[in-house]
Amino acid sequence: MVSPYASPAPDDVSARAQREVPEPLVEAIEDSASFLAAIWNREKAGLPTSAAQLHVLLIIERHRDINLSGLATQLGALVSSASRLCDRLEAAGFLHRVHGTSRRAVILRLSPEGRDLLDRLRWQRREDLARILARMPPAARTALATGLAQFRAAAGKNSLPLPGGGPAGEMFGPV
Repeated sequence: MVSPYASPAPDDVSARAQREVPEPLVEAIEDSASFLAAIWNREKAGLPTSAAQLHVLLIIERHRDINLSGLATQLGALVSSASRLCDRLEAAGFLHRVHGTSRRAVILRLSPEGRDLLDRLRWQRREDLARILARMPPAARTALATGLAQFRAAAGKNSLPLPGGGPAGEMFGPV
């Protein structure tokens, strides 16, 4: 069996890309991405919900009027697993199950407390990022914004599959 981490064949597009991009740049981006992920995960530790439950809230927010089956598909999970996550979120007051047009159709909606939780998360992330960006010279902030916009555009062109099944950019979504 070939390891997924093995070097690709020399004629592979991936191998060409690896030769064109300097290794120190790849390492610097990987290091920065790890730091950003640490900022995201640090604040999750103080939230009254798990990372998986937070992910469910984000999906429900993004896909208004989603049902349990649709949520399970978005999570790449069994409906029973998605239902247990929703049970805990409903018990904590972060979501509501609302009957749809038929008695069997159940729509998942954020409660006001669920919306408040996501708003607090966004506020905290923006505060953390603003503090870090304030330490950078203005020209470096501009260069960072330009580079990140181009990075996101390049990632979108490749439609990179990411955890959760969505394209690049969806992992971090609007939060």
